[in-house]
Amino acid sequence: MAENQNNSSQEKTEKPTQRKLDKAKEEGKAVTSKEMFVLSSIVMMLAFFYFVASNHEQIISSWKNLFLSIETVKYGISPLVVLKDAIYKILIFIIIIGTPFLIVTILTQLFVGGITFSFKAISWKNSKFNPIEWFKRTFSIKGLVELSKSILKVLLLFGIGSFFLYNETAKLIQLSTETFEHAVKTAASFFPLLIIFLIIALLLIGILDWYWQKYSFIKSLRMNRQDLKDESKETEGSPEVKAKIRRLQYETVRKAVKQAESLENVNDASAIIVNPTHFAVALKYDVGEVGAPKVLAMGRGKIAEKIIERGKEADIFIYRHKLLARALYFTSELGQEISDKLYTAVAIALAYIYKVNKGENITEPDIELPNELIFNEDGTTNEKKSK
Repeated sequence: MAENQNNSSQEKTEKPTQRKLDKAKEEGKAVTSKEMFVLSSIVMMLAFFYFVASNHEQIISSWKNLFLSIETVKYGISPLVVLKDAIYKILIFIIIIGTPFLIVTILTQLFVGGITFSFKAISWKNSKFNPIEWFKRTFSIKGLVELSKSILKVLLLFGIGSFFLYNETAKLIQLSTETFEHAVKTAASFFPLLIIFLIIALLLIGILDWYWQKYSFIKSLRMNRQDLKDESKETEGSPEVKAKIRRLQYETVRKAVKQAESLENVNDASAIIVNPTHFAVALKYDVGEVGAPKVLAMGRGKIAEKIIERGKEADIFIYRHKLLARALYFTSELGQEISDKLYTAVAIALAYIYKVNKGENITEPDIELPNELIFNEDGTTNEKKSK
């Protein structure tokens, strides 16, 4: 509890890590600028206006033919034919106008902050429809900044428009006396200056807003030192866990090195217990000697194969008993006596080996192990099994 309070009280002054940025992207969060979209939309509208002004004769003629074709229904032409032609022209018009708008919108977002998609962003959240949360968002610092920005934008654009209209009042009044086609041409001729000034103003507003939104986005993802520590624990593990892993890795390497070095002792072994190739344990015991058998060499995998190979070269008896071999491997240490829990099982095996080496023809014994000494190949215990 105290740690959480301390964490929340820390000031978030650290830049967000790449993992924090990636997580925000997965949640559908990205830098976006309304002003850049306004700019791109107005540019597209102006381009559309220019297109209409440049091709007004063809457009008017096309739509005139459409309405005239509707009249032809009275003269026996199928209304389906007329409807098909009308729908076709409308679809073409929508595609011509809509496709550039869609492309520009996508390119604008790619430029501003990239495109992200997340189901989390479109999932239902009660806070979106909570009037209290809406009030907090509206009257927060960010909301006040957005309001101030909108007011300044309106004043700037209104000032530019008023200045232009004041200087072009005479020409604007004259438009009312002209035909539609001629008025469109006239407007297209003297409006470029106004358009240029407005676009420059909107571009400046858009760039400033983009930088502000980018700054606000990064600021909202800032982290404190405790956040960085917590993230480090999540990605790399806590220092205690990492230290334990290093110790285990060191022990594994040390054990592997010792097992490899123990191959030199195989020739002195009395017997080798195998499983049949995955595990191998070389034991040393002289009849009449005080003490339990000692482990001269042991290993698994490639080392086990080398132990077996050297045992065969030295004509050492190789006894197959997978459960006994595993039990010896997982409970013994190199150079040490075997576990006292294995005295009986190993004694039975060595007695059998001794008699076979003497030339006696005897039946192989059935060796039983305690439940806690029955291991799987990964070192975990299992239910009791026999050979």
